Amino acid sequence: MAAKRRFRNVVRIGPVQVGTAYDQRGQEKHTAACTAPRCGFSTEYDSRSAAELAARTHRCPAR
Repeated sequence: MAAKRRFRNVVRIGPVQVGTAYDQRGQEKHTAACTAPRCGFSTEYDSRSAAELAARTHRCPAR
């Protein structure tokens, strides 16, 4: 069973939410995930700026 992550500093950029959490090793990771139904876009980055850039440039096929 995977542990639940506690996201902090969550922002919404269009349909994409960007949040920061610690992974299982205790390293800080930044996740960008689209909230549109049937999209499925979700990716993890080492830097916050990369996650925000992915959110800004995401072209959602479900919209």
